[in-house]
Amino acid sequence: MAPDTYAVEVEGIAKRFGKQPALDGVSVRIRRGEVYGLLGPNGAGKTTLIRSLVGLVAPEKGTVTVLGRRMPQLPVLARVGYMTQQAALYPDISAEENVRFFGAIHGRENGVREALEFVDLWDRRKSVVSTLSGGMRTRCSLACALVHKPDLLLLDEPTVGVDPQLRVQLWDGFRKMAAGGTSIVVSSHVMDEAERCDRLGLIRFGKLLAEGTVAEIKTRAGVDRLEDAFLKLSEVSES
Repeated sequence: MAPDTYAVEVEGIAKRFGKQPALDGVSVRIRRGEVYGLLGPNGAGKTTLIRSLVGLVAPEKGTVTVLGRRMPQLPVLARVGYMTQQAALYPDISAEENVRFFGAIHGRENGVREALEFVDLWDRRKSVVSTLSGGMRTRCSLACALVHKPDLLLLDEPTVGVDPQLRVQLWDGFRKMAAGGTSIVVSSHVMDEAERCDRLGLIRFGKLLAEGTVAEIKTRAGVDRLEDAFLKLSEVSES
């Protein structure tokens, strides 16, 4: 494929925190307009990999290229939306003011209503963030990440605390964004959520165990369920 086919190209990156390897020679290529899932348990290296894409973690070796540019590159970040595990919000102002602030940073304030409607928070837009439930704060954080219509959207456990009906609505929205050309990277440890991705990278102990569509991964492991595939491939990597 031509280089501009990929939104993300990670080649052999490694990172340690003390003696503990967080990433161990990980290589990943994510196509433009693709929903790519990072599936693994807590501590597997998913967040470290995502943070390396935006320059918050400096790999000790390997390279990271995002939207055609070697990272870190400040101009690239204007085209990236990043939703962290912990909601990065200002608690003493309203949901709308938070989203408007993040939109203004990227020079786009006219997408506020669309972003809040996407996460079903328009009716609570005037509510001070500190008064919102945990799930609503998660949704507000997501609105902040996508208000500027990024080319690459990084979502670290985006639906934690979100009710099942809204989760389905959000995923419908993610699919529409991808169809419009936005590349989406989603970290999760939830199997049914992983099944909604175009391709998956199974990660454990900082290593990429397998990569491919859900069907390809199941076939490789010789099982019918994704959860069983993950367990079997984990056993193989340890042997």
